[in-house]
Amino acid sequence: MITDSPVARPPGLSLDAAPAELALSIVIPVYNSAPTVALLLQRVTAAATALVNEAFEVILVDDGSGPDTWAAIEAAAPAYGERVVAVQLMRNFGQHNALMCGLAHASGAVVVTMDDDLQNPPEEIGKLLQGLQDQRLDLVYGTPQQREHAGWRNLGASLVWGFYRKVFKSAVTPTSFRAMRQQLAQSVAFYRLNFTYLDGLLAWCSSRIGSVEVEHHARGQGRSGYSLGKLVSLALNLYTNFSLIPLQIVSLLGLAVACCGFALGIYYLVMWLAASISVPGFASTIIAVLVLGGVQLLALGVMGEYIGRLHLNVNRKPQYIVRQRKP
Repeated sequence: MITDSPVARPPGLSLDAAPAELALSIVIPVYNSAPTVALLLQRVTAAATALVNEAFEVILVDDGSGPDTWAAIEAAAPAYGERVVAVQLMRNFGQHNALMCGLAHASGAVVVTMDDDLQNPPEEIGKLLQGLQDQRLDLVYGTPQQREHAGWRNLGASLVWGFYRKVFKSAVTPTSFRAMRQQLAQSVAFYRLNFTYLDGLLAWCSSRIGSVEVEHHARGQGRSGYSLGKLVSLALNLYTNFSLIPLQIVSLLGLAVACCGFALGIYYLVMWLAASISVPGFASTIIAVLVLGGVQLLALGVMGEYIGRLHLNVNRKPQYIVRQRKP
């Protein structure tokens, strides 16, 4: 259940921003969330005001939603003046690509990213900022005390987290609720390709990454834009963009199969020399053909995945395209 909880300004909070500069940018990808846009802006702006007074901006990135979502943004945003920036993309490019668009428009000393479903309460932003300062980090994730997702969603997310820890040798669990310093947010701007995994780019650019415990509420309305297939695709983006592990696994698998085949050949040679084989068997032949054929197809599939992504990136498949921005 979504509740309006009070926001307390963390003691001694300093975001290292000059008086004339923005202290905080909050980037929120929005996808088919028309019913919750008004409440989202109300709670986010209230939380930001309690933390940094008026020195903040909220950047909503409409990631190719239906027309009702953009209409809801246009109706709600003017009440907050220039503190709310709305960016509409020309089609659905995916959450991480939309986040890259939001980071490109962010100018605060600290940039916070969060989902549009209010499962991460905006009132918890102060914990991220305090963790960023107290631990002298470049990036801090809000790790839920208890996740209010469906079981399949937790399963798919666990797959992505496991890959992340393996690839980057990190004990941190990445989440969509993040706070990062402006220097780190701008350091990932070099990446302009389509297959984006933001947490991988951030881990490439800094090792000062940590986490703090935050609350996690059940979704109030609608349903998640992530399916199990999308989570698997995100995990595949992580591995193929940031690691050679799939190719190395295939190489090791090929080596193992070759060793098994060599050992099997020695066994049958010994059996033949000992005259223990009277009639050559069909089973051993067909098993060898199927195993070797399967391994070869697996290897070709993994290499094809890498080559296909290279092909699309060489053709400059866009990361995102902005249709309009307000104000």
